[in-house]
Amino acid sequence: MAEQLTHIDEQGDVRMVDVSAKPDTERVAVAEGFISMHQETLDLITTGTAAKGDVLACARVAGVMAAKRTSDLIPMCHPLNITKAKVECVPVQAGQRADGRVGIQVTTTCGVTGKTGIEMEALTAASIACLTVYDMCKAVDRGMEIMDVRLLRKDGGKTGLWLREEV
Repeated sequence: MAEQLTHIDEQGDVRMVDVSAKPDTERVAVAEGFISMHQETLDLITTGTAAKGDVLACARVAGVMAAKRTSDLIPMCHPLNITKAKVECVPVQAGQRADGRVGIQVTTTCGVTGKTGIEMEALTAASIACLTVYDMCKAVDRGMEIMDVRLLRKDGGKTGLWLREEV
């Protein structure tokens, strides 16, 4: 398996992959995350009465900022000149999910024209947007749960299009 992991060299040491010979291509990744909470917490968010202010606006900004700083957080991740980063935060009410949970559905889209993928940036944006919601609402609901952080789609580069298949 070690020869399949691109961040591990022949001696088993971690390294940043050399992408210098790869051509620049347009790349896009879409990721998601969900933060579940009590209905009362969601009501505070959707009515704009959370004590710390506009929770969803702050989460969107935090997600974009996180996408731009991903290489500072993930050790072997290349710094990228991101060409787009979008974070959507949608309230989910009772009955809208199969599991009955309420909360915020976060979907992120990141793009770059470069030599390596942008999946980590999209995943980091989704994670940090969810963590920001937690931070802004933890005083009223410490039981919130971040879940389902995952890549939905990636396109570009040598491997082309990858889509998550629903199971």
